[in-house]
Amino acid sequence: MLEIVFNELSAAEMSQMNTLEQLELLDQFVVQKSDLEHLSDEKFGLIERDGKKLYRFRTRDWRLYFEVRDGLVIVHRVLHRGTFSDFLFRSKMTVAEDEELAKSKHFWKLIDEGRNAKHLEK
Repeated sequence: MLEIVFNELSAAEMSQMNTLEQLELLDQFVVQKSDLEHLSDEKFGLIERDGKKLYRFRTRDWRLYFEVRDGLVIVHRVLHRGTFSDFLFRSKMTVAEDEELAKSKHFWKLIDEGRNAKHLEK
């Protein structure tokens, strides 16, 4: 299992959930190297742009967008599937979700905000 690190933005997004939701999400969000090598489980997806890899973890109501760097899972954003931002990403999708996200400048702006935020330990 890889160590998970939240940045200030993703931690703030997590803090908007009630405690039970947070615990359930953290219980489900377990990342093994094998999960990312095969991506056979619908829970995980891959979004690529300019040679950079960004992973998506999908659970019932939440989407976590993260990268793996130096053996750490760095969570950049935690979005509820019903949030306006998440809706914008998905509203015009005609092909696979992750492929469309890779094309969205708005999505990458959100991710870059997360990349530039201070990291917090899980």
